[in-house]
Amino acid sequence: MALSFRDLQQELRPEWIAPAGGEGADLDVLVLPSLSMDRAQMALVTGAHHYEERQLFALVRLRDPGVRMVYVSSKPLADLVVDAVLELLPGIPASHARRRLHLFDADDASDRPLTEKLLERPALLERIAELLRPGRSFIQCYVVTELEKELSERLQVPLLGTDPALGWWGSKKGSRDLFARCGVPHPTGSDLVRDLDALAEVTATLWESQPELARCVVKLNEGFSGEGNAPLALAPLALHELTAPERRQRLREALETLPMPALSWRQRVEEQGALVEAWLEGGEGLSSPSVQGFIHPGGAVEVLSTHEQILGGPSGQTYLGCRFPADGAYRRMLMDHGLRVGQALATEGALERFGVDFIARCLAGQWDVQAIEVNLRQGGTTHPYMALCALTTGRLDPASGRFLTPTGEALHYQATDNLCDERLRGLLPVDLIDIVAEAGLHYDPARLRGSVFHLLGCLSEFGKLGMTSIGRDDQEADAVFQATVERLLAGANQRRSASLDHLMLAGR
Repeated sequence: MALSFRDLQQELRPEWIAPAGGEGADLDVLVLPSLSMDRAQMALVTGAHHYEERQLFALVRLRDPGVRMVYVSSKPLADLVVDAVLELLPGIPASHARRRLHLFDADDASDRPLTEKLLERPALLERIAELLRPGRSFIQCYVVTELEKELSERLQVPLLGTDPALGWWGSKKGSRDLFARCGVPHPTGSDLVRDLDALAEVTATLWESQPELARCVVKLNEGFSGEGNAPLALAPLALHELTAPERRQRLREALETLPMPALSWRQRVEEQGALVEAWLEGGEGLSSPSVQGFIHPGGAVEVLSTHEQILGGPSGQTYLGCRFPADGAYRRMLMDHGLRVGQALATEGALERFGVDFIARCLAGQWDVQAIEVNLRQGGTTHPYMALCALTTGRLDPASGRFLTPTGEALHYQATDNLCDERLRGLLPVDLIDIVAEAGLHYDPARLRGSVFHLLGCLSEFGKLGMTSIGRDDQEADAVFQATVERLLAGANQRRSASLDHLMLAGR
């Protein structure tokens, strides 16, 4: 008799999620990097179909010689892209890890989620199922939706991830409800509404409760990575000069022209709802840190990392990259808040990774840290941390929040998914590797510094690249990052000039 999704999850064991390099593991892991997200918002991400490559750093589990992995993608992954990760793994020959890695693809480059493509291909699923041993296998994925739930039940393999039935806690309103339950500080805000008139009403009510408020932020309930958030400047609207009805009308007009990143956002207000939240500003050192945690089978909660998020885009709300770890002045506070949120999520039945985004500011010499949203999935800070774990056998020190090597040296990094430049367009992955190797900027385990790369599939077509630059402190990580960017752009120019010269000479 086939087991349900929840019954299958009961088969997950805490010992299966031991740190890479642990002894005695005898497991098969199906890695499913499907970006099963809102298509309109995914359309805003350049080269989104290549983002399946980010989860290749999950191959860190192959450091354990008893682990076999099955990695599925929409299109075949280039050998160089896979080998670039396997060669990073310390303590085990890349050839040994490669023998325990099985690659499958759906041969489908459409913009639909990978999981949807797999469900349409029963013969492919059968070949994958043949490699997964009953009682010794689980699925690891980027996000869990009804598609991933169906795949788990179809394969009869448990999935390590949060049941989509709990997705409310990852929405903007659900996050606020969770923070209130945990006693975690968060900005004042509104209830969820589903049309612009109601949104103007709750915005007016928020301003009337805080007339000094210069800005607020409007959030679609299910936006991600800042897409679906937009700031609204209140000060230029001169709301204090208006009557209550006039105030609501002016806000309604301002909301009509809001530069919301998501396409057809007013329709999405009706579909998923939106809310408004006070924009936190003032003080000194305003930043956007985050916490990443892990909920183990059985309910134990582990704080994995803290980051300083780098935001940008048209609204200043889009995630571009991060620095690890977060500022030491409030890092411990972030970890404590993240642990409380994780414990609350665990009581609801959540599993695997979660993230909490914050705003931090220094007011009268004291740090004020407030939570703004929860993510019940892997995120932009997941794969850089996976990369760090892949490169070393170190661990996060729970007391300090610093990542320490086995010899006690701290490692820091700066990472991005959005290194974009026209000069990189046309550059092949092998060219990139050559440029970095010649400059001596690839990660060097002896020096504990250098850069590693992802999203290599985006490079030639879009001139876009992902990169994690590691050093022994923030300054060194930043210096490595800047030096790598400069050398890549210079090398791209040199190769383009040399190729043109060669073609001109050949033409003669």
